Amino acid sequence: MSSTVATRTQQPASRHVERLEVLTFPTRAAMGAAGARDVAEALRERLAAKAEVRMVFAAAPSQSEMLAALCEAPGIDWSRVVAFHMDEYIGLPAGAPERFASWLDANVFGRLPFKAVHRIVPEPDPEAEVRRYAALLDEGPLDFICLGIGVNGHIAFNDPPVADFNDLLDVKVVELDDVCRQQQVDDDCFERFEDVPERAVTLTIPRLLRADRLFCVVPGSVKRAAVAAALHGPISTDCPASILRQQSNCTLYLDAESDPDA
Repeated sequence: MSSTVATRTQQPASRHVERLEVLTFPTRAAMGAAGARDVAEALRERLAAKAEVRMVFAAAPSQSEMLAALCEAPGIDWSRVVAFHMDEYIGLPAGAPERFASWLDANVFGRLPFKAVHRIVPEPDPEAEVRRYAALLDEGPLDFICLGIGVNGHIAFNDPPVADFNDLLDVKVVELDDVCRQQQVDDDCFERFEDVPERAVTLTIPRLLRADRLFCVVPGSVKRAAVAAALHGPISTDCPASILRQQSNCTLYLDAESDPDA
């Protein structure tokens, strides 16, 4: 993907770190707009070539600008797009605003006329939901994934203690580490650390990487250390996002605050 495609109004700083394309924009708004333009263009191209597109969305405030712009993008037949989300807490009441499904309903699922939306519903049996969701994902190839990077370097809810680059599962139940749980408070998703669930259902790293293309949007100074580890540290589950350096099908979108090299 060229930097010219990424934005028509502001030229990003563009580089490759190993196989990963990295685009850095001066502002968070410019980063989100560029990510949305690239996702929208990919959707139009793919829908011109096939009857259905299947894509996965991350639920996080870091994705807000990109998703808002994507919802306004013209020329996309959303009635041929099947949507998934990549992780969900275990133990929250149905319809709780803190649930990732609720966040995605408000920010994208409820705003666009998708062909289908497949939400992760861990209750009452998380292990049964793991099997159900893995089977849904396996019904066809995943075209696109919109994801972020956590402050501990996680992708989806694959925190360093549970991340596995060679995971044999596509979906699994995980324990959330304390850094991840604190991030949810810092992002104003929960009032107190004690309110953040300790377990979740997540797509695994190999399942994410099998998608055709990944669009990774990571704004803000709180992500700067995680991005530095992902780009310049060892490729290790100590920073799960470091595996993205080996993916030629992934573009990383940064702003001036999140780019450690800016």
